[in-house]
Amino acid sequence: MDNNPLDLYVYAELRHIDVDWVPMRRAMSLSVPLKDGYAIALDPWKLGSLSQETVCLAHELGHCETGSFYNRLAKLDVRQRHENRADKWAIQHLIPVEELDEAVTEGCDTIPALADRFGVTELFMAKAVCWYAHGNLAVEMYA
Repeated sequence: MDNNPLDLYVYAELRHIDVDWVPMRRAMSLSVPLKDGYAIALDPWKLGSLSQETVCLAHELGHCETGSFYNRLAKLDVRQRHENRADKWAIQHLIPVEELDEAVTEGCDTIPALADRFGVTELFMAKAVCWYAHGNLAVEMYA
């Protein structure tokens, strides 16, 4: 299954989540809650590939779909908890465990090969494998 970022834009539109391309000084992407919904900003000049666009948009949709927002004054552990929630939503949306198992059964058994098959970045695929295999996103613990 190759994820297409266009499918995520359609998903956002159906959920009434505004997605805009905006040049940003620091961030590659961000999402914000609004009075009447959510908005996502992506900086297309910082997105190096379709897989990166897919992962960023899915991650920001994860913030919106789980209500996982924080402000700039939030403590680091609170921020990380919200970031992890967004990543977990994105993983489950882009790489359902059944499809990951099927890919591995068919011989697609390296992080680069799996990332290519699912149209995501290698770091994101490593997080997905950690999430499904170990119940956490701590890629660095298993490298």
